Amino acid sequence: MWESENESVSGRDYGNGVHSTSKNGVKTDSFEQKGQSWYVATDIPSDLLVQIEDVNFHLHKYPLLSRSGKMNRIIYESRDAELSKISLNELPGGPEAFELAAKFCYGIAVDLSATNISGLRCAAEYLEMTEDLEEGNLIFKTEAFLSYVVLSSWRDSILVLKSCEKLSPWAENLQIVRRCSESIAWKACANPKGIKWQYTGKPASVSSPSRNHQVPPDWWFEDVTILRIDHFVRVITAIKVKGMRHELIGASIMQYATKWLPGLIKEGSRLAEDGSNSSNSNGSSSWRGGLHMIIAGSGEEIPTVQAKDQRMIVESLISILPQQKDSVSCSFLLRLLRMANMLKVAPALITELEKRVGMQFEQATLADLLIPSYNKSETMYDIDLVQRLLEHFIIQEQTESSSPSRYPFPDKHMHDGSQRGTNLNAKMRVARLVDSYLTEVSRDRNLSLTKFQVLAEALPDSARTCDDGLYRAIDSYLKAHPTLSEHERKRLCRVMDCQKLSVDACMHAAQNERLPLRVVVQVLFSEQVKISNAIANISLKDAGESHYQPLVSHHKSLLEATPQSFQEGWTAAKKDINTLKFELETVKTKYIELQNDMDNLQRQFDKIAKPKQASAWTAGWKKLSKLTKTTNVETHDTSSQIPNAEQTTKPRRWRNSIS
Repeated sequence: MWESENESVSGRDYGNGVHSTSKNGVKTDSFEQKGQSWYVATDIPSDLLVQIEDVNFHLHKYPLLSRSGKMNRIIYESRDAELSKISLNELPGGPEAFELAAKFCYGIAVDLSATNISGLRCAAEYLEMTEDLEEGNLIFKTEAFLSYVVLSSWRDSILVLKSCEKLSPWAENLQIVRRCSESIAWKACANPKGIKWQYTGKPASVSSPSRNHQVPPDWWFEDVTILRIDHFVRVITAIKVKGMRHELIGASIMQYATKWLPGLIKEGSRLAEDGSNSSNSNGSSSWRGGLHMIIAGSGEEIPTVQAKDQRMIVESLISILPQQKDSVSCSFLLRLLRMANMLKVAPALITELEKRVGMQFEQATLADLLIPSYNKSETMYDIDLVQRLLEHFIIQEQTESSSPSRYPFPDKHMHDGSQRGTNLNAKMRVARLVDSYLTEVSRDRNLSLTKFQVLAEALPDSARTCDDGLYRAIDSYLKAHPTLSEHERKRLCRVMDCQKLSVDACMHAAQNERLPLRVVVQVLFSEQVKISNAIANISLKDAGESHYQPLVSHHKSLLEATPQSFQEGWTAAKKDINTLKFELETVKTKYIELQNDMDNLQRQFDKIAKPKQASAWTAGWKKLSKLTKTTNVETHDTSSQIPNAEQTTKPRRWRNSIS
C-alpha cells in the first residue's frame, strides 16, 4: 500500500536534495537575486549571460557545458569563442526551472517537490542533461523522483498533473501526463477500505483516513475537478479502462461541470425546485449563469475567449459521457444540451447528446425542456429540438421492444409482459410531459398550427389513457390564437380523442365557446355513451352476470389510469346509481337541445338560401326582357302556393319554357 500522506510534500527527504559532487571548477553555495537578475555567490567573475524571458542569469560557461548538451551545441555552432550571451526563451518551465537546473550544475542541493518536478524534468530534457555527459545527470535524477516518489502518491500525482498545464507539449512527449493519469486512475479504482492516503473531499472532523472511518465511493471527485479539461479527460478515460462503475464516472463528470460551467447546475436546480409550470418569463430569466452573461454580453473579446474555452469543455464532456443509460441524469443532459446550442457546439456532438436525452426522455421535467431558441427562430422556445428528442425516444422504445435478448428473463411471457409494461409507463410519462410542454408553448403566438399538431401526434394513441392534458393545451392554443378559422379549429381539435376526456374536462368542453360546435357535440355524445356503459356494467355486476365481468374489469382498469377527478366520479357512481341516471338525463337533454338548435339553424339556412336562388333567376330574366321579368314574377307568385312536392319540379318547367 502507498505511504501515508500525513506529512507535507516539502517534508519528505530525498537524499537531502539532488546535488552533484563532481568538480566543476567553480565553488559556490548559493545564488543571489538582485532585481530581475541572478548572480553566483563567488569571487570568480561570470563569463556567460543566459536570458530567459525578462530574467537574466550571470553564470559561468564551464559548469553549464559539463552538464548540458544544449549549451555545448549552442556555443559550438556559434563559432564564437568569446560568446557571452545566450537567449533561451523557449525553455519549458521558464526562469524557475532554469534556476534549479543551474544550481544543479553548480553542485548546489536542489529540493525536489511535486510542484517543481515536472518543470525541472522538461527543462532537463530541453537542456539535454543526459548520462552521456555525466553519470547521475539531471534527467536521471528527475525521472527517479517521478517514478518512485510522485507516482506512488495520490496527492503528488494530482499536483504534478496540474503543473503540466503550462508545459505542453513537453509533458505529453515525456509521458508525464500519461503516467500521472494512469496512477490517479489506478488509485481511484482501488477498494475504499484500503485507502490510507489523504484526499480533499474527506470530512473536516477526520484528520486522516482510518479503519473506523468509511471512505465514500466519490472520495476522488473533488481532487480531479481541479484539473484542466484535457487532463480531466485523460484521467476519466483511464478510469473507464480500469472498470469503474458508470454511475460514479457520470457523477464525477457532473461535479466537474458544476465547477467549470457557471450556472449549468445551480441555476437549473433552482428552476426545477420552483416548479414545472413556469411562465415564459421565468423560463428565460432562469438562465442567468456565467454563460448567459458571456453570450448576451456587450460583444467584447474577453467573453468571446471565455466562450471558446467553455465550448471546449462542453464538447469534451459530451465525448466522455458513459454509454450506459442512467450514467447521468436527464436534467443534466438537457442543461448541457441547452448550453451546447448556446455555444454553437459541433453539430455531430449535439446530435449525439440529443440521442442520449432520447434514451431517458421520460425522466425529463418541463423546466428542462423550456430551451430558448438560439437560432433566430420565430418561436420563443426551440420546438424543433423537442420534436427531435421525442423522435429519438420513440426510436429507442421501438429498438428496446424489438430486442428481447438484452434482458435476462428466463420466461418469455414474463419478459414480454414486464417489457410491455415498462415501455407503456415510459410513454405515458412522456405523453404527460409533452402535454404540459404544449400547454406552455401554446401561449406563443408565433407557434404555427402545424408544429403544434405534429408534436401532439408524435406519440401513439396508446401513450395517452386520458386526453385532459391535451385538451388543456388545445384550449390554451385557442386562447392565444383567437383569429383561427373554423377549419383550423377543427383541425386543431382533431388531435384529441373526445372519448378519453374525464368528467371535469367534458363539462368544461361543453361550455367552451372556443371549440367548434361539432366537437362539443362529440364530447357530449361520448360522455353519454360512457355513462350508459357504466350504468349497464354496474347493473349487470349487481345482478350477478358473470359473463359481463371482463367488461367491468376492463372499464375499471381504464378508469384507474385516468385522473383522480374521474376516479372519484366513478366511485360516486358505484355508490349512487340514481345520481348517474340524473346526469344521463341531463346530458340527453343538452344533446336534444343542441340537436334542435342545429335543426333550427338548418331551417334558417334553407329560408335564406331560397330567396337567393329566386333573385338569381330574376336577375337572369331581367337581361332578357321586361316582359320575361313580369312573367317570371307571376310564375314565382303562383309557385309559392303549390305544395312542396310540386315545387321540386318547378326548375324543370322553367328550363322547358326557356328552350
